[in-house]
Amino acid sequence: MNRINQLFASGKRDLLSIYFCAGYPDPDNMAEVIRALENNGVQMIEIGIPFSDPMADGPVIQNAAQQALRGGMSLRKLFAQLDGIRPGVQIPLLLMGYLNPIMQYGFENFCRSCRDCGIDGCVIPDLPFDDYLADFKPVADRYGVKVVMLITPETSEERIRQIDAHTDGFIYMVSSASTTGAQSAFDERKQAYFRRIDALGLRNPRMVGFGISNRATFRAAADNASGAIIGSRFVTLQGETPTPEAAIKQLLEELER
Repeated sequence: MNRINQLFASGKRDLLSIYFCAGYPDPDNMAEVIRALENNGVQMIEIGIPFSDPMADGPVIQNAAQQALRGGMSLRKLFAQLDGIRPGVQIPLLLMGYLNPIMQYGFENFCRSCRDCGIDGCVIPDLPFDDYLADFKPVADRYGVKVVMLITPETSEERIRQIDAHTDGFIYMVSSASTTGAQSAFDERKQAYFRRIDALGLRNPRMVGFGISNRATFRAAADNASGAIIGSRFVTLQGETPTPEAAIKQLLEELER
């Protein structure tokens, strides 16, 4: 069973998934970041593929991607750094990135490289769902790579149910129709959105991302899903602290976990 499916089959709640951008702030410390996160109780990791035009990302992740690219990070280098990571890492690992660099690499090559280095799934925010069904899902399934689809408050119920029927990792529930970035609280509109999706009775588990940065936003997300994904706040702390270990410990203190 894929590690993503294993995690959600365990029935655990309040799951914490952390996003970081490959190559930031150090172009060569990916393994150190991954091990620090797992050793401090993070249950899933999303490794960002830096891209020059990250449409869904706010300034924090945009800046991290730009610095990573200037430092020489590429998809090929990312896979090279992941080679051999699996014997010491047990939690699910996903890649998150835009379609352009993945297509430049070749999607089948991408899935093959994911399989070979132990990547369990991927999140491609700008991959159209119909293209996923027709062209990408068959290839990803062949290599055992879960393609995680996103929904937003504007996604129709029909499309949400289609996504639920044709994926089996988890659904990435974007908290709002905006770019990534820390928020201090979720207003009633976002809370109503969470409750509306929960009432649909979807078969797939859900993780909430975008805007999770403190105890209040984490609890609001985790109370309406299996857990939450934190990106911008952790990336900020990476730039402010001396080590990945210090960054994740600071974040956990802010979440009071």
